[in-house]
Amino acid sequence: MRSFISSIPQDSLLTNPSADGGEHPMAQFDQQTLRKLHDLKEVTIRTTKHPASAVTIWVVVSDADVFVRSVRGTKGRWYKDLANGGLATLEFNGEQLAVQAAPATDAVSTERASQEFLSKYRTSPYATSIVRAEVLGTTLRLDPQ
Repeated sequence: MRSFISSIPQDSLLTNPSADGGEHPMAQFDQQTLRKLHDLKEVTIRTTKHPASAVTIWVVVSDADVFVRSVRGTKGRWYKDLANGGLATLEFNGEQLAVQAAPATDAVSTERASQEFLSKYRTSPYATSIVRAEVLGTTLRLDPQ
C-alpha cells in the first residue's frame, strides 16, 4: 500500500499559500477517490471552457496530491484552459469528479509528479514522453471543487 492512503482524515483541510502571501484552506480528496485515481491508467478531462470536448490524460497521486501534466506541453488545449488554474471535470468508470486545477511547477512538485508518472506508467513505451524537460512546466495539481 502506498503512503498516500495511510491516514488522511476525510474532512481534513490543508492550507495553500496564495499570491497575496496568506494561506487559504484547500480541500483534500478522500481516501477512496485517491485510491481510484491511483489505480486508474487513464481518465478523461473536460474543462469549463470546452465542456463538450473530452481529452484522455494520465493522472498520478503522490501522498495526498493529484497531479496531471500535458504530454503536448503548452500546446495542449486542455492545459491551455487550466494553465493559470481553472475548473474541470475528470471522468472515469462512469463517475464525474469536479476539480480545481492549480499550477504545480515548483521543483518538489514537479519531481514528485515525475517519479509517480515513471512508476505508474513504467510499462508504457510512452512513459518517458511525460517527463521530458519541455513538458515539466505543465504540471498541475488537482484539488476537489
